[in-house]
Amino acid sequence: MQIEQGLLAEAKQHPSPNCDDRPDDISLLVVHGISLPPGEFGGPWIDALFTNTLDPEEHEYFQTIHTLKVSSHILIRRDGELIQYVPFNKRAWHAGESSFQDKACCNDFSIGIELEGTDEKPYTDNQYQQLAQLISDLQAAYPAIKAEHIVGHCDIAPGRKTDPGSAFDWPRLYGLLSKD
Repeated sequence: MQIEQGLLAEAKQHPSPNCDDRPDDISLLVVHGISLPPGEFGGPWIDALFTNTLDPEEHEYFQTIHTLKVSSHILIRRDGELIQYVPFNKRAWHAGESSFQDKACCNDFSIGIELEGTDEKPYTDNQYQQLAQLISDLQAAYPAIKAEHIVGHCDIAPGRKTDPGSAFDWPRLYGLLSKD
């Protein structure tokens, strides 16, 4: 995959206004899981959330989240499709209150990758393949992202977040990464 000026050439671009300049260098990668409404896949709702266009009338759950100003750098859908919301060289608003190795505000120094999924349902082969390739390419572009700096949202916001959840197969991801 090709990364130029913070953009992934292979990804569809859906720019989010929910980003700003980074105060720190990139050294962390955070894996998330998301589905909207919860447990449903394939709709336009993740795009709508990250672009501030989520209609609260479309689903009862949306009434509780439609005012959030959140984003991620990239989403990997169940079929492996890549959608980029924020250039990697900008700060996406994905981690919230968080800390890694005693350093707070993980958004300042991390890249957030959302996987379309839930904590309990296995992620797809396409997602693991795309994620492993993307991580390899991000590590080449941002060498401070070491293997031990690839974490789940649950690891940087324990007690507050659980994603990517028990269904995420970390050994499988590490196995794919070691083949590169």
